[in-house]
Amino acid sequence: MTASPSSSAQGARVALAVRLQHLRKDAGLTGRELSARCGWHPAKTTRLQKGETAPTDADIRTWCAACNADDQADDLIATARAVDSMYLEWRRLHGNGMRKVQEGWNTLHERTRVCRVYVSNVPPGFFQTPGFATALMNQITAFQGTPNDVAEAVAARVARSRFLYEGGHRYVVVMEESVLRFRTADPDAMRGQLRHLLAVMPLASVSLGIIPFTAQRTVWPLEAFYLHDDDVAVVETLTAEIKVTQPRELADYAKAFAGLAEMAVYGEPARALIQAAIDTLG
Repeated sequence: MTASPSSSAQGARVALAVRLQHLRKDAGLTGRELSARCGWHPAKTTRLQKGETAPTDADIRTWCAACNADDQADDLIATARAVDSMYLEWRRLHGNGMRKVQEGWNTLHERTRVCRVYVSNVPPGFFQTPGFATALMNQITAFQGTPNDVAEAVAARVARSRFLYEGGHRYVVVMEESVLRFRTADPDAMRGQLRHLLAVMPLASVSLGIIPFTAQRTVWPLEAFYLHDDDVAVVETLTAEIKVTQPRELADYAKAFAGLAEMAVYGEPARALIQAAIDTLG
């Protein structure tokens, strides 16, 4: 598992490594003695104890057996898998294409009551049109070199928009004006995408704010993030999806969102910014 820029993931990984250390010490074993029992090089034990290497299920079972603690193996494996899910590289997630990931997002949105979203690059998936989503996903697939199942992935992403209409869900979205101006798709697809934003703005489930280029910044532009209720923040970087669950970090994202939302304009001023972007497309 690649080292995460999120302290939630890094902290959880270190905590798992500490639990492994405690098992060894409770068994009265040195690192070399445990390595001999496990049948691997002492350097591997060192990496596992420092959290530099993520243990496999087999590693954990071997470690527990060496420490006469087989009864703890299942719990440690479950913990390791939870840590692993906090930081997932896109290439790993998209190893068999993008459709499955999109369906997973739909499951998360289905159980979310209030989703607060900040974007600085592209509209959130539940706002995307088929034409825009196709252009974006083709770019992502080409960049990552992963299997091309764009048509199926687009269908799954567009299906997410049903939550805007079903009731029981609230989407509070803040986007930078740059999102309106980036030519992520061809002019026709961009025009359709921007018009779609105008169409969803009146929905009772939607609050859409735009931060103008001219806004006086109190919070700098950030990476895209999605706050699902008060339970998890999903942060999107170039290489990975990061799930933040640590209360202190969740509070930071909520604080950042509140500051970003204060800089945004809503209603007619927001519609005017979207229409101005449409007008530049001819």
